[in-house]
Amino acid sequence: MTAKYIKEVANDVVFNLEYNAERPHLLIPEYGRHLQKLIDQATEIKDDVERNKAAKYIIQVMGSLNPHLRDVLDFQHKLWDQLFIMSDFKLVADSPYPIPTRDVIHLRPEILSYPQKYPKYRFYGNNIKFMIDVANKWEEGEMKSALIKVIANHMKKSYLSWNKDMVEDSVIFEHLFELSDGKLNLLQSEEELTTTTDLIRTNKKISNKTLLPQQKNLKIQAFKKPQAGKKPFVKNNNNPKT
Repeated sequence: MTAKYIKEVANDVVFNLEYNAERPHLLIPEYGRHLQKLIDQATEIKDDVERNKAAKYIIQVMGSLNPHLRDVLDFQHKLWDQLFIMSDFKLVADSPYPIPTRDVIHLRPEILSYPQKYPKYRFYGNNIKFMIDVANKWEEGEMKSALIKVIANHMKKSYLSWNKDMVEDSVIFEHLFELSDGKLNLLQSEEELTTTTDLIRTNKKISNKTLLPQQKNLKIQAFKKPQAGKKPFVKNNNNPKT
């Protein structure tokens, strides 16, 4: 008759404990150590039918962690890909989706160049330089003159957005001449841009539109004056002095 309980030696139990430092690295740690062991056991099954059953069972366990996405087709595809990744691509199973390979998983996309041109006057932005380049390609005429005036007004508006001081039109014309490589010359013209006061007022209107409704209410209440003729509230003393 076998004993119901086997008394173990404490030293042997401590000696056989598993430490995370000695365990193999988890490829996808979000699923935990137990699921990783299930996949390792399924990989070692020699029977194809039993191995496929084990793979489908593991997929169900993985899907139970996200029940709201368990029946979504794209999510099922993701689970099968993660199953093969966690098995280190050693699991052989009939997947309803294309089986990924190690080369595809570790393939890195090409590095995209950041579209930063480091303009000399950053407060104008890169779009101004693009508009100036377009204006340089246009033929002389009323359309080009109108575009140059629009560009100059926008430059002045951008200048005042970052620099609250007054700016003369001659400064904007010099910057326009420099950014256009001397092709757009308004230095000797009598053209007048929009006044600084109007541009500052326009910038304030735009900034007010970007405020949230709660912020607008707080701003209105801060500047709201008390109504005339209304007496201030005075708290009554229910316990007069004797």
